[in-house]
Amino acid sequence: MAYVVTEPCINCKYTNCAAVCPVDAFREGPNFLAIDPNECIDCDACVSECPVEAIYPDDEVPTEWEHYIDLNERLSEAWGTDHIINETKDALPDADDAASRTDKLSELVEEW
Repeated sequence: MAYVVTEPCINCKYTNCAAVCPVDAFREGPNFLAIDPNECIDCDACVSECPVEAIYPDDEVPTEWEHYIDLNERLSEAWGTDHIINETKDALPDADDAASRTDKLSELVEEW
């Protein structure tokens, strides 16, 4: 089992979760974070650090966000080790506003 970043992270990109990851499983995209399922050790450290409650164990992802399981795998592979994030950075400028919005998948930017 791996943990999965879901829709609430889009256009927020709070990085508290990545800073506590002991194995550098997080990958940073332009406006989203993904967890590499091959690196994740299921430690649960990231879940409580996410202020928008975007992280779930892969077997507990809400039905409407199940496609994020594959998305995390695909994006973490595409972004690769060049985009490992393991420190706290500033959230995106409109993160607080974005946190309250839903249906944000169309806003996801996959390429740098």
